[in-house]
Amino acid sequence: MPKEYSRSQRVAGQIRRELAELIQLEMKDPRVGFVSITDVELTPDYAHAKVFFTAMGGAGNAPAILDGLQRASGFLRRELGKRIRIHTLPELHFHYDRSVEEGSRLSQLIDQAVREDEARTHATGETPEN
Repeated sequence: MPKEYSRSQRVAGQIRRELAELIQLEMKDPRVGFVSITDVELTPDYAHAKVFFTAMGGAGNAPAILDGLQRASGFLRRELGKRIRIHTLPELHFHYDRSVEEGSRLSQLIDQAVREDEARTHATGETPEN
């Protein structure tokens, strides 16, 4: 029976959960207010971790938040070392995750196209084809 999750996926998930908690409860930097950690990607040797985040304020606040996270990366890494026992604690590299905003934008475009299609169908009196 194959494993559903590899060890690196489990470690990445644990790092994501711990970082989210550390950022929410331990960080004092006001720039890093409402941040969500969306994903963590580990290199095969666990030396580096790409940490993807989104912010409630949107992309406008991303540069300030990114700066705050990069400045706190040493603190976050040290605290991760206290919480997670792995041989190599990865270096943290933060990246703004645009996928949530892009998904929302695409959803709005789809909704708009559906409304326009319904309005056109209603105006011409045609019935939609199956």
